[in-house]
Amino acid sequence: MLEEVERWLSRRSWSVSDRPLERVLAAKRGTTVSVVLPALNEEATVGDIVRVIRRELMTEEVPLVDELVVIDSGSTDRTAEVAAAAGARVVARDDILPRIPAVPGKGEVLWRSLMVTSGDVVCFVDADLRDFSADFVTGIVGPLLTDPDVEFVKAMYDRPFGDTPGQGGRVTELVARPLLNLHWPRLAGFVQPLGGEYAARRSLLERLPFPVGYGVELGLLVDALHTVGLDALAQVDVGVRKHRHQDGQALGRMAAAIYRTAQLRLSRGHLVRPRLTQFERGEEGFEPRTYAVDTEERPPMAEITEYAHRRVA
Repeated sequence: MLEEVERWLSRRSWSVSDRPLERVLAAKRGTTVSVVLPALNEEATVGDIVRVIRRELMTEEVPLVDELVVIDSGSTDRTAEVAAAAGARVVARDDILPRIPAVPGKGEVLWRSLMVTSGDVVCFVDADLRDFSADFVTGIVGPLLTDPDVEFVKAMYDRPFGDTPGQGGRVTELVARPLLNLHWPRLAGFVQPLGGEYAARRSLLERLPFPVGYGVELGLLVDALHTVGLDALAQVDVGVRKHRHQDGQALGRMAAAIYRTAQLRLSRGHLVRPRLTQFERGEEGFEPRTYAVDTEERPPMAEITEYAHRRVA
């Protein structure tokens, strides 16, 4: 590990217990905080997450979070209804920036969320978390409120796979971590580079391009490094993350999108063939299934006319 990364780990890696809630609240002053939950068919978990945030972080006694928004990216279940009943403001992805047709993908939702939130600090939380703790929010928002030099904070945690501790994050270990260590070794200290829980200053997020799909976490991390430098990045241990695991083929598609995101940042060139073929056993043996790999990125939100007009207004 680079000596610079070792120094960074000692300066910019914390535990949620390092900043008690009272200290975080005292440092908040006039800074506003938005929490965004990107959601697609998450009726089983999104309501509990919203209720915890509202009950523990949005009260008169603990006014840490100023707005809580669920961006529904086309759910066919009761996600929107459950989230609204629990107390979130729910916005449909396709209702945001209708001039630009939406495409499927998590990054697309996160990018559009900047248009419908107003917080100085924006905190992203995946909507499929189980046994959710408010520490996920206070942990990653805390450094942004207490340290003006910090711009981007990722959560780190244990990721059990079923009943087996520490075996989650397969794409992280097989794809993202090798890519970062080989090509961006200054980011080798991040425990969960692909984790969906992170917070950043709006002033940074609006300057970054957003890969529309699974590559968004890697892309934002790499681009934040190049934009503000390693010392402006940090991570906070928030404990254990439990969520729904995807099957191997879905992970393969995720891995391809992440590799593509890295390849684009390495060369700023073009993929020869942005497709991934996988195999599934059918009635007549193994059958190929070919999927498009996300190749689109949204420009920095600061370049979008509607966003500029909104800020002026």
